[in-house]
Amino acid sequence: MNRDGIKVSVIGSNGIPARYGGFETLAEYLTKELGSDLRITVYCSSLYSKKERIKTYNNAKLIYLPFKANGIQSLLYDSISTLHALIRSDVLLILGPAVGFITILNKVFRKKIITNHGGLNEWEREKFSFLQKRYAFLSHKLAGKYSDINIADNYPLKEKLSQTFGVSAEVIEYGGDHVNRERITPESLIRYPFLPEPYALCVARAQMDNNLHLLIECFIELEEENLVIVSNWGISTYGQSLKEKYMNVDGLYLVDAVYNKKDLDIIRSNTKLYIHSHSECGTAPSLVEAMNYNIPIICYDVETNRKSTEGKSYYFSNVGDLKSLINNLNNIELAKLRESMYDIAIRRYSWKVIGRKYYDIIQRLSRN
Repeated sequence: MNRDGIKVSVIGSNGIPARYGGFETLAEYLTKELGSDLRITVYCSSLYSKKERIKTYNNAKLIYLPFKANGIQSLLYDSISTLHALIRSDVLLILGPAVGFITILNKVFRKKIITNHGGLNEWEREKFSFLQKRYAFLSHKLAGKYSDINIADNYPLKEKLSQTFGVSAEVIEYGGDHVNRERITPESLIRYPFLPEPYALCVARAQMDNNLHLLIECFIELEEENLVIVSNWGISTYGQSLKEKYMNVDGLYLVDAVYNKKDLDIIRSNTKLYIHSHSECGTAPSLVEAMNYNIPIICYDVETNRKSTEGKSYYFSNVGDLKSLINNLNNIELAKLRESMYDIAIRRYSWKVIGRKYYDIIQRLSRN
């Protein structure tokens, strides 16, 4: 391999190959774009996949730890990964500062640290307890202070990091061009019988701040319109209660999470309208992926979604807004939405663009 010798460790994801998740997909496509130029190691959870552990992927070395990358075990997972990487790597790319206090140790090791803070003000999220919010606050604060470069995936979080912690950050979003436009197949019609009819679509986790209840309430009133929501309904009381209450309502299709990429590509490729309902996210991977399908998209009205779509989408904040949008969108406006969203995706949300931004940062750090 023709590589320049810089050892880069990627910490904080479940690992690769990616099955789902923004950080996992980021880790996978960074290795794909940069694996021939850098000596990359990706730390992986051995609990993430039941498949045989592979030693390398996209020219990157994979190291496995027997802990979950989420929940309370993530503290051990990220701590051990970071300590190991501080010993053996030149540059650490930390995806989400779950253990920001560990970065203090870099006073001893004197390596280069890049911390991607994601796209959330985690220390302000309503779903967290007081102690969780305080821990998230301190973790982001310490990571911000002791990292050489901080990354936010959207401009509002960049401003928030500056205002709250007094640290500067660079904005690097996510790529979405790993998706494929797919035609409906006879097999997919059996699994997803809603495909032949026009439908609006949302793909989101079953949590309150993704506003799935709002979409359902709206489409119940729109009797002539079909709504498909793909979600992991079973992960929360919120999701379970929605599915139990509305699973038999005509025109509503509450589909369990789809992890087969081709199936998900078919569902997203053939939608009449994609609805991005997230209210507490940065540059959401699900949104930039949808934009790469060349489909019309409307969004929940928050600053991050407006920034991601350059103010060129249509926006809603309640059932009335959404109902009015659905009733009044004509074919000309849908075509305009499709064109403007795809144009932004090509310019901003390809993995080649994102990979180059990370490569430039790593090269800059290595010269200092």
